[in-house]
Amino acid sequence: MTTTTKQPKRLIVFDVEGVLLPKRRYLLFEAARKIGPLGFLKILLTGTLYEIGLLPLESALKKIFTLLKGLEINELFQLYKEVPLMPNTKGVFQKLKEAGHKTALISSGLPTPFVKDLATTLKADHAYGLELGTTNGRLTGEISGEVIKPDGKAIVLKKILQDTDLSPKDCTLIVDDRNNLPMFPLSNTKIGYNPDFLVSARSDFVVKGDITETLPILTQKTPKHSHPTLSKNEILRETIHIGSFSIPFISAHLLNPHTVSLIILLITALYIISEALRIRGINLPVTSTITWKTARKPELYEIATAPVLFALGIILSLTLFPTPLNYVPIATLTLGDGFATIFGRTLGRTVLPVNKGKTLEGSLSGFIFALSGALLFVNPTKALISSAIGTLVELLPLPINDNLTIPLITGLALTLIP
Repeated sequence: MTTTTKQPKRLIVFDVEGVLLPKRRYLLFEAARKIGPLGFLKILLTGTLYEIGLLPLESALKKIFTLLKGLEINELFQLYKEVPLMPNTKGVFQKLKEAGHKTALISSGLPTPFVKDLATTLKADHAYGLELGTTNGRLTGEISGEVIKPDGKAIVLKKILQDTDLSPKDCTLIVDDRNNLPMFPLSNTKIGYNPDFLVSARSDFVVKGDITETLPILTQKTPKHSHPTLSKNEILRETIHIGSFSIPFISAHLLNPHTVSLIILLITALYIISEALRIRGINLPVTSTITWKTARKPELYEIATAPVLFALGIILSLTLFPTPLNYVPIATLTLGDGFATIFGRTLGRTVLPVNKGKTLEGSLSGFIFALSGALLFVNPTKALISSAIGTLVELLPLPINDNLTIPLITGLALTLIP
């Protein structure tokens, strides 16, 4: 007779924006379109200041919702309903329910009624969000609630654990940014899902890509790091990334660096316009097709910003540093970062403790290819130093995207080397 071991009941806690819903869609695009271009820019600036750590979450949210003053709550709810779920989210929740686990949604950016609506859709057991101030069905611009406080999410999680008679050892978190860190001591397993720099450093596991990649961690008794192969999208993405190493040669032999920078800037502006149209359902023939074929699944539901930052990193390298030093940061960014991703995804086994999203094998591969590219433009000493710095910047969890930090820090270091 075969016996089965019943899996212990666990509480799986999900952050909402960036995990279940596209991170920048609701407030930045759906809601901001009702308050005009200036309001959009203010929300964009406020969100950026929060993401790089210069503005506390509560202050950022209060500034944003002040801009939304006067909107009808029903109108805001309809805008929320237009935001698509991340791919395969419903399937993940169904599997967790079938396994007997409890699920909770805790959001700092969505009003409680909206989070409860999402919980109903996903059949989640608990739902918490912020509280909106309203008068006659319109927003007053005021917000409140525990979830927007520095330790608010931890307070909410303690309450859920008490209500369910569970302890932190029974709890797993799936989160993406630093405002979830106060919950970490209340959880046995922390999963960073496309995480920011702080979550990446402090999580037990880091998952980038489809949310179904969290299931092996959530459902296995002894979680193990998975090593997925590169998808067709990722292969094409990294081919473009590495192929951009041709830019130094174009600058050196065909066009001057400033002309190349201007061309890249114009292409980037076209791309941004194309992305803004794409998330509205309008696809341009070339640029939108490239996005659909190269972006990771979570990026398909918001503006994919990585190509923009990648292009800006190259432009800054070309314009800020003298020739041929300006070509070395581009080699580090294109060859080093590109091959680090390829080898890290396919061969990576040794996860780096400082950044769970990186592996030793990927970082070493990136260093070797960055060094090879740098040697084409500078002497071995400068090539070695710049490649080492670029590799270190790429693997460290920093608040600013490495498409900018790699070329800027590498280029600055080169200019300081005698």
